[in-house]
Amino acid sequence: MFTGIITGTGTILEVRPLGESAAHGALLRVQAPAGYLEGATLGDSIAINGACMTVTALPGGDVFEVQVSAESLACTCGLGAAGPVNLEKALRATDRHGGHIVTGHVDAVARVTRFEPVGESHALHILAPAALGRYLARKGSVAINGVSLTINAVQDTADGCEIAINLIAHTVQHTTLHTLRAGASVNLEIDLIARYVERMSAAAA
Repeated sequence: MFTGIITGTGTILEVRPLGESAAHGALLRVQAPAGYLEGATLGDSIAINGACMTVTALPGGDVFEVQVSAESLACTCGLGAAGPVNLEKALRATDRHGGHIVTGHVDAVARVTRFEPVGESHALHILAPAALGRYLARKGSVAINGVSLTINAVQDTADGCEIAINLIAHTVQHTTLHTLRAGASVNLEIDLIARYVERMSAAAA
């Protein structure tokens, strides 16, 4: 379980295939910030760009390794190549819950339609698949590449469901979201509560 409050940005140093066929996943070697892995042990959960992964090796030097299944690679973006990533360690029972409930289970890969400065902030627009539109609401929560964000507006379109988000300068500076551009792909996770409300409403109908 996570909160969507990014606790560090790291870098995927290496992506190593675990086999020769499409059924095989990959091993990721990730460089974390200095001291980030203090107290970390094998089997710990760390969200990488919003996708929950299990630490399988701690070779030292603030580096950790995870194994990503072929299914996870197919259902996410940003994990198949070297580059910067958002990191969040799993929530402890005594931690502050500053964001919203995030599971680290990516629901869809969505597309950035707008990312540009507006005053001291940035406007971020994301086009999500139409099937997820029922879970996205004005002033509701969504996780984009693992970052807990508040939706300012929702517009259903012929191509899907477009959400508008305002990013404050702190979020832009302390996550990898500053690298986004129109046309970029992002990992999207809907709000867990919205998921259960929809399921219970359907059962009661």
